[in-house]
Amino acid sequence: MNATPERSEHVEEALLDRNQIAALSGADGKLDPGKLGEFVKSYTRNAYERDDSLKSQLKSAVADGMREFREQNAQPDINLGHMPEADPNIYANMELTRVERRQIAANGRGPGVKLRGQWPTFADYLTAISPQSIRTNGVPKIYNDMSEAVSGDGGFLVPEEFRAELLRIALESGTVRPRARVIPMAVPTVRIPAILDTSHATTVFGGVNILWAAEAASISTVTQPAFAQVVLTAKKLTGYTIASNELLADSAISLEALIMQMFGDALAYFEDDAFIAGTGAGQPLGVLNAPALISVAKETGQAATTLVYENLVKMFSRMLPQSLGRAVWYAHPDVFQQLAQMSLNVGTGGSAVWISNMVGGPPATIFGRPVIFTEKAETLATAGDITFADFGYYLIGDRQAMQIAGSPHVNFTTDEMTWRFVQRVDGRPWVQSALTPRNGTNTMSPFVNVATRS
Repeated sequence: MNATPERSEHVEEALLDRNQIAALSGADGKLDPGKLGEFVKSYTRNAYERDDSLKSQLKSAVADGMREFREQNAQPDINLGHMPEADPNIYANMELTRVERRQIAANGRGPGVKLRGQWPTFADYLTAISPQSIRTNGVPKIYNDMSEAVSGDGGFLVPEEFRAELLRIALESGTVRPRARVIPMAVPTVRIPAILDTSHATTVFGGVNILWAAEAASISTVTQPAFAQVVLTAKKLTGYTIASNELLADSAISLEALIMQMFGDALAYFEDDAFIAGTGAGQPLGVLNAPALISVAKETGQAATTLVYENLVKMFSRMLPQSLGRAVWYAHPDVFQQLAQMSLNVGTGGSAVWISNMVGGPPATIFGRPVIFTEKAETLATAGDITFADFGYYLIGDRQAMQIAGSPHVNFTTDEMTWRFVQRVDGRPWVQSALTPRNGTNTMSPFVNVATRS
């Protein structure tokens, strides 16, 4: 094998080299995950040995940002951990973030905690707050959650055990939320400090310069880091559905399953859509509109409506080295055909690089990282049809005030009950811009896609 790469451009050269590909492949001609993993680890180590500031800057920014965030916003002292380094077992640790968020509710700070245990099932709770039940039994002894904007708007806080179940469904079926950094919001708006760092060519942290000085030489040069703020402001995400009163009266289990499944999946779907492509205006700012997003150019002479091997190689090489153990590919289903037919051209010939036969199922990875197909990605050949992202650098703010209200009046003539859910959430990338490394000219980012090919 050739020498291990030290810079992103060397990674690109290696993965375009047929001899290097052969060295990373097994006897069956397919890329060997073990060899590829060692290749990536060696590259990451070499990149850090040559540019330690890239690693220290990001770890320091995360630690300082979380400490100042807790101090300024009076948040519970929850240990969210340091930004993990390239770790092949990162997904095994994701459960910790869910446990930590549940602890916030369990310690008495979460909305709806005081309602815990008053109803055996979610269906019992829905029945208790229905207008029919209120007319017969009176208003149940639960807290009425009035809107902050309009005092006449009402609803009921969802008891914490039911709310947690709804969020669990959304978490498990979402693409971004399970991999993002989730921030509980005690107030409608929180400001999280960040380091405004764009280049390490001469300084780090946006302006800190360290000099080698001779004995008795002056060290009076004044330098300072550049700071920025990431602002999370809770946006309102609403859900709406209708259920017949016969279903409410005769089949509470069916109603519970219907509500849980529909709204759990719907929350995950529309959260994902905004976290991926949101404009930031009245909704979260998505990865595709992030200032730090890198879009690699299409190849010279590349045909329209195609995705080629070289596109993926260049995307992989522009990912932050420490993110290679966490980043995932997400792509539109139309991209599958391009991947299945993709080949590495050598002279007048070539060979398949993703699928070599149709005996087994398709690979679940690209260059050793998971690939997820989702309709929320852009269509084939449009920027965003395939994206390589480390969602550890994406922040999600949970205001944690979900409410539910039911009305028999909207569909009175059809004898149906209307249910409305409201959740307040925001999201946006933490990193403010792509980074220029100490050595080399190719910028790097935790969010990379390929430009439009039309």
